[in-house]
Amino acid sequence: MKGLFCQAAKSDAEPKFVIQETTLPDVLGKHQIRVKVKACGLSPLDFKLIQEVGIQKDFLPVGREVAGVVLEVGPKVTSFQPEDEVVGVLPLDSLCSGLCEVIDVDEYYLVQKPEKLSSVCVAGALRDGVCAYTALHTHARMAAGHTLLVMDGASPFGLMCIQLACYHGVKVLTTSPSPQKQTFLEQLRPSIGIQDPLVARVIPVHNGSPDLLSAVLEETGGLGVDIVVDSEVRLHGDEEGEEKLLPHKHDIISVLGVGGHWVTSHKNLQLDPPDCRLLYLKSASVSFLNPEVWTASSAQQGRYLHILKDIVEKMAAGVLRPQTQEAVPLYEATVAMETIQRHPKKKVVVQL
Repeated sequence: MKGLFCQAAKSDAEPKFVIQETTLPDVLGKHQIRVKVKACGLSPLDFKLIQEVGIQKDFLPVGREVAGVVLEVGPKVTSFQPEDEVVGVLPLDSLCSGLCEVIDVDEYYLVQKPEKLSSVCVAGALRDGVCAYTALHTHARMAAGHTLLVMDGASPFGLMCIQLACYHGVKVLTTSPSPQKQTFLEQLRPSIGIQDPLVARVIPVHNGSPDLLSAVLEETGGLGVDIVVDSEVRLHGDEEGEEKLLPHKHDIISVLGVGGHWVTSHKNLQLDPPDCRLLYLKSASVSFLNPEVWTASSAQQGRYLHILKDIVEKMAAGVLRPQTQEAVPLYEATVAMETIQRHPKKKVVVQL
C-alpha cells in the first residue's frame, strides 16, 4: 500500500515529497476504525509547528482531510459500523498518510458523511470550513446584526467565511486583490433564484484602488466593523510582490469598531505600542487562528465533532458551497504538494 510522505528538510532546503510503501497493523485498536479512503485534501505542512509540538520523524505523513468508507471497527467503537461513509481530519501526529488506500484512525476524529455530499467536495473544503467556523463562532462570537470584513473573500477560506456569516444574518464586506476576483465576489448569491448578493460591498485593493479605511467607514456610517478576519497581514510598509496586496496591520486595527474583534492567521504578528494603544481605545481584541488546535488537544473533542458535523450538514444543504476542486490521481500528488507548499492558498484534492 502506497502513501505520500515528506522527507524532513535539512536547514532551509526545500522539503521533498515522496510516495512510498507503508503497512497497517494486523489488529485494530479498541477505539479505531479502518477506512477505505475515497478522497484526500492536501494542505501545506507547518514544519515549525510540527517541531514545536515535539513530532520528530524522518518521513512525515502527508494528507489529512479524508473522506471514505468504514471497512472494520474496533471492539469499543460505538459511533460507526462497516459501510458507513465518513469524513474527518487526521491528527497532526497521525501515523497514516491520508493518501493511503486504507487507513486506521480513532473514531473521535470522524463524523458521518451525508449521502448526497461528494467525497471530493468535502475533502477539499473541510479544513477551510473548520477554520471559518473557528474564526467566526469560537473566536469572534458572531451574531446576527454584526458587520464582518473578510480579507480576500475569493480565497477558499474567505468564501467559507462569507457564506457562513451570511447564513447567520451578518452583513459582509470583503476585499479583492484582482478585477477577476472582484467580479466573482460581486456575482455571489446565497442560492439559485435569489437576486440579492451575498456581499454588501467588495472593496478592491489592487493597483489604484481606494483606501480601505475610507471605504469601510463609508459603508458602516463611520462606526467600523465588528469583526475582521484576515488570511495574512503586512507588518511593514515596504513589502513587494504579492505581499504588497496584503492589508497592513494598522489598517485592520483602524477599521475595527468599538468592541471589535480581529481574527488573524499571521503566526508571527507583532504589534507596536501605538497599535496596542488604538486597540485599547476601541476596547478591541485580537485572536490567533490555529486550525490544528482542535486535533492537538482532546480538551474539547466533543465540541470539535459538533463543528465537523455542522459543517458537513451545511455543505449537504447548500448553505456552504465551496469552489469546485479538480481531483488529481495519486501519481500527481507529489507535484501537487510541492505547489501547495509554495502557494498555501491553492487547493488540491487527490482521488483514490
